[in-house]
Amino acid sequence: MKKTAFRAHERGHPTQLPSEHVDWITQPVTRFLRIEAAAGAVLLFFTLVALALSNSPWAEDFLSLWDTPIGITVGSLEFQRSLQEWINDALMTLFFFLVALELKREIVLGELKTPRLAMLSISGAIGGMLVPALIYLLFQLDQPGQHGWGIVMATDTAFVIACLILLGPRVPKSLRVFMLSLAIIDDIGAIVVVAVGYGEEIHFYAIGLAVIGFIVVKIMAVLGVRNLAVYLCIGGLIWFAVDASGIHPTVIGVVLGLMTPTRRWVNEQRLLTIMECVVPPPLPNQRDVLHLDRQVLKTAEAAAREALSPLERLEILLHPWVGFVIMPLFAFANAGVQLSFSELSGSLYIAIFAGLVIGKPIGIILFCGLATLLKLAVRPPELPWLYLVAGGMLAGIGFTMSLFIAHLALSPALVDVAKLGILSASLFSALAGMMLLSWLLKRDASYKDNQT
Repeated sequence: MKKTAFRAHERGHPTQLPSEHVDWITQPVTRFLRIEAAAGAVLLFFTLVALALSNSPWAEDFLSLWDTPIGITVGSLEFQRSLQEWINDALMTLFFFLVALELKREIVLGELKTPRLAMLSISGAIGGMLVPALIYLLFQLDQPGQHGWGIVMATDTAFVIACLILLGPRVPKSLRVFMLSLAIIDDIGAIVVVAVGYGEEIHFYAIGLAVIGFIVVKIMAVLGVRNLAVYLCIGGLIWFAVDASGIHPTVIGVVLGLMTPTRRWVNEQRLLTIMECVVPPPLPNQRDVLHLDRQVLKTAEAAAREALSPLERLEILLHPWVGFVIMPLFAFANAGVQLSFSELSGSLYIAIFAGLVIGKPIGIILFCGLATLLKLAVRPPELPWLYLVAGGMLAGIGFTMSLFIAHLALSPALVDVAKLGILSASLFSALAGMMLLSWLLKRDASYKDNQT
């Protein structure tokens, strides 16, 4: 009796999949992946490791590692990049693809489907890009770093969300939604800036090939092609075409993400009907039982998969890889800088620090205020202006996109100074924003206690 009970417990509830020994590892990892702040924590860890190695006896080997050439040569045709360039150009395309998926989901299924509510985030994002860029140019006009105005335009989504989560569930949901939407729009704006402002000489024949590739993707979607491997192959060919065109190839991540369908192939009623076919056992005298059972299971498997839209499936698939592999690897390859405090008074450092720390909150609040004043946007009543100020401060955490653009926009001699400005401005913005938001939450909690 005890043995039977043990076996039943070992198998788990009949509505669940059978348990295996590996579940002792995979289940905690799965729970870990569900915590949004974990991605920011991993990113911070690899940033600190990169900084430590860059200022250690192994600094030369560590920094030269990322210059290792990787590529293929076929006859006279050579396609080669450094390891750092492969990470920044190829892997970051997946990051921008995920950003575009999140933006489209918010527009079609989330909070941004309400136009006036969406305009608050859009207005804040526009102000949070324009004002920092103008402040940067005030310090760098006609200077060697003038071309780096895009460095101060973006907001790091992972770090901002991690900061909000660290402050606990008392943070208003409307602020989380506002900051997530603003950061996503910021990143989209930044990649447009990269494509337009930091491209090379344009080759229109390659752009034509890329456009044909996008048309093929659209036709496949209309025809009902659902094999992700086919889309991956076509996407890879488009990437090479855009790369050859002189436009930065990461832009295709945004275009393909926005092209991803949000409509499910199998609705809930059809899914339930198909699942019911799995439940009844076959009759004793029924022929081809094994064949029928396999066919039913294959149909049920496809139905369960297609009950989610392609956008939702890709988001679920990519989010752990982007959050816990691609972004930490990017930080590991790009955040390394040999600390030299003699550069902290230079105009480039001041331009980046002022653009992110001062320009971000001023731009966000100014444009949000104008949008609400002109009745273009509506501010949720549970989102006071002081909370938006705290959010604006957190938006000064540029990090990922700022480092990305710094490598594109500046000469190697200026990149290390830019990194120092980005890291110190992001750290200052995180601490200042969290301190103000923490004070506001305590003040409001104390006020509610006094009222009761």
